[in-house]
Amino acid sequence: MTERKPSGERFESWVDRQIREAIERGEFDDLPGLGKPIPDIDRPYDEMWWVRRKLQREGVSALPPALALRKEAERAMAEAMRADSEDEVRRIVADLNDQIRALMRRPLPGPPLTLLPYDVDEAVRRWREERRPR
Repeated sequence: MTERKPSGERFESWVDRQIREAIERGEFDDLPGLGKPIPDIDRPYDEMWWVRRKLQREGVSALPPALALRKEAERAMAEAMRADSEDEVRRIVADLNDQIRALMRRPLPGPPLTLLPYDVDEAVRRWREERRPR
């Protein structure tokens, strides 16, 4: 829509005409989300919605490092329990332990880190226990 509103024509009727002509040309056909509900339409208004959505899309955490690592630890341990092999369990727990040790070496903003490295052999024992036929 590059056309300018003609002088003397009411703005509302000019806009309505532009929309009607675009509909007639089929420019609104096959738009993404056509026929689907608008996401979060029932949520209360939040003027920072676009910032939150951008952070979520980019995978940026607004949590302090200690809390973000605690959340990551829960995810990693659940992943370890679903692993297909002992080697995979050991790798997942070792990677998590590396992250914990790295965070332990530096001062953190926010709450203190209360996580200690996990016992890899204990994780493997729990993994075996969950796999054992009952």
